[in-house]
Amino acid sequence: MAFALTLVALVVVLALSWRYLGAYLVAVYEGRVRWLAFLERPIYRLAGVDPEAEQSWQRYSLSLLVFSGVSILLTYALLRLQRFLPLDPQHLGAVTPALAWNTAVSFVTNTNWQNYAGETTMSYFSQMVALAVQNFVSPAVGMVVAIALIRGLARRSARTIGNFWVDLVRSVLYVLLPISVVFAVLFVSQGAVQTLAGPAHVHDALNGVTQVIARGPVASQEVIKQLGTNGGGFFGANGAHPFENPTGLTNFLSIVLILCIPVALTYTFGKMVGSVRQGVAVLAVMTILFGAWLAVGVVGQKEPNPAVAAAGLPAQPQGNTEGIETRFGVDSSVLYGIASTQTSTGSADSAYDSWNPLGGLALMAGMAQGDVTPGGVGSGLYTILPSAILAVFIGGLMVGRTPEYLGKKIQAREVKLAALAVLAMPLAVLVLTGIAVSIHAGTAPTLNKGPQGFGEIFYAFLSQGNNNGSAFGGLASNTAFYNVTGGLDMLVGRFAVIVPVLALAGTLAAKSAVPASLGTFRTDTPLFVGLVIGVIVIVGGLTFFPALSLGPIVEQLSHGRLFG
Repeated sequence: MAFALTLVALVVVLALSWRYLGAYLVAVYEGRVRWLAFLERPIYRLAGVDPEAEQSWQRYSLSLLVFSGVSILLTYALLRLQRFLPLDPQHLGAVTPALAWNTAVSFVTNTNWQNYAGETTMSYFSQMVALAVQNFVSPAVGMVVAIALIRGLARRSARTIGNFWVDLVRSVLYVLLPISVVFAVLFVSQGAVQTLAGPAHVHDALNGVTQVIARGPVASQEVIKQLGTNGGGFFGANGAHPFENPTGLTNFLSIVLILCIPVALTYTFGKMVGSVRQGVAVLAVMTILFGAWLAVGVVGQKEPNPAVAAAGLPAQPQGNTEGIETRFGVDSSVLYGIASTQTSTGSADSAYDSWNPLGGLALMAGMAQGDVTPGGVGSGLYTILPSAILAVFIGGLMVGRTPEYLGKKIQAREVKLAALAVLAMPLAVLVLTGIAVSIHAGTAPTLNKGPQGFGEIFYAFLSQGNNNGSAFGGLASNTAFYNVTGGLDMLVGRFAVIVPVLALAGTLAAKSAVPASLGTFRTDTPLFVGLVIGVIVIVGGLTFFPALSLGPIVEQLSHGRLFG
């Protein structure tokens, strides 16, 4: 009953976010929200940006790539120079080169994969300046790409898709910052820690032992961690740590924050292209797939843990509680985990490596569909729309006419760009996984062998390629091999998708509108929703089914069952 009420509350809150936050985003990107203009204008002057000048897709892409490249270099430099910088009460040393590379790429690509424990590796300065800044600007980059693609679909015979710098500033200033400030205060009221006083030292005089309890500016980073679908925690335990996620309310709000912007952007899409029904169709695809994997995850975790049962221990009526935070329970932890992995968040309030194989399958399979259900902030929308274009192309072939989407003819160039955007991530993930399982440097850090060990390696590259950042804890991935290859995986998963998407936006913007006719394949119907789901499932299934079979599926079957 409690889980059902949680789901109802989540649906209600997200429905309100879809309508009102979605409408607010439209106003922001159309320049109708100016209540912080006194801050916005000086930023443009300081950066030498003309806010009235728009950019072609080529200049938009170049601006984005230059900004991201400089961000990687600056973040890397700050981590390497950490021991010389202020706000380091624990006197932590410099981050090693390979780990600094992986971390810099991770936070700039909105992945937040962490091959370290934050409380023992990063100073307050690194947490607040190097990492938290990227927690704001990296999701903003995802949002502006989604908006650029929407403009490409909405505009007619246009040569521009907006101004990257203006879109970036508005995303941070009017969306991410205000929401983060409000919810950070709420998290502090619930017990999330926010201090610069350094770790607490507790002395046990009776036993003569002193305990050092790490703390720091946690609450201010916790909200943007979730809102921006970043996922990187201040502590190694992430959302299972009571200083980050102290109560059931903060756990619920974390799920809301993770999902609210990806859901709201579907309404924004519908409004900006002139048909809310189009946004509803995209949201329906996301919701159906999200619900399916949530159901699989709940069923999988409701089964008893096979290892516990084999040890002859008492029955497990609540399901598999191994690795589950007892404050939240199995159901809530599954909802949190599915929300986190179906987006590009990757935060966790339980140990995914301890989930039953079927539960682990739900986590992996959602990511294998390509960060679209509902996907990350911006990245979910700009990744699912190429799948929709491929679905339109297939539908056009079925009815024997030139396919159209929102009044734009879908021709060879659009199909090629959409295919590049869809296939870039699977190519990187499968190639790197194949290399890792073939060499000693890839297999040695696994703490488990057989299908679980393979699953740990595959999950790592799948998570990084989708810019998710969650992990199976059985892989000791802070090695030169995994730091370097993981960084490459994250770069491909981010920018090898963004560039084709922006090229697609520019191509579509330049097209004129085609009047609808009786033969036009409608893209706001249940038939189209089913076709898009089919494209996503078939592409993800055909691409990743062999790898999923070698990992969680064979492990589940080894227990003598698939379901039940």
